[in-house]
Amino acid sequence: MKTNLFTLILAVVALTSVCVTGCNAPAKKEEAATEQAAAKPDMAALKAEIQAIETQWAKATTAKDIATVMSFYADDAVEMNDDEPMVVGKAAIQQSLLKSMEARKAGTTVSFETMDVYGDGNVVTEVGKTTTTDAAGKIVSTGKYVGIFEKRDGKFICIRDINNEDQKGK
Repeated sequence: MKTNLFTLILAVVALTSVCVTGCNAPAKKEEAATEQAAAKPDMAALKAEIQAIETQWAKATTAKDIATVMSFYADDAVEMNDDEPMVVGKAAIQQSLLKSMEARKAGTTVSFETMDVYGDGNVVTEVGKTTTTDAAGKIVSTGKYVGIFEKRDGKFICIRDINNEDQKGK
């Protein structure tokens, strides 16, 4: 009789354990899904934040304000311009951008449009397009770019930038 009672007690304990574990599993899965959803960044907000940076960047580029343009780059940034070798570091990027600014005709306006962003909220990859217009508003060039931004000290800063024009010689 003791053996049957012991077996019965073991069976009840095992069944209770299975029920408790099984009943809690969906709750744990729901908690994990909720935590994962909470960790996902608001991509629309990130896109708006990056576009705001690009709008300031375009204004500074149009004004040929190299100090402001350089404030968007990390010290260890890498720039990959159309038909040029890779440029590494803020000082080298500044020299490259100064040449570009000097070559751009007076009266032109540069604009950048953020098309899409991807990332986790700390590192964001942006895909965008650029348009340059003359003083009369006629488009003189278009291009595309990919920028990688990293949040440092609470703000996004460009760590990698690659860009190229859609058409050469126009």
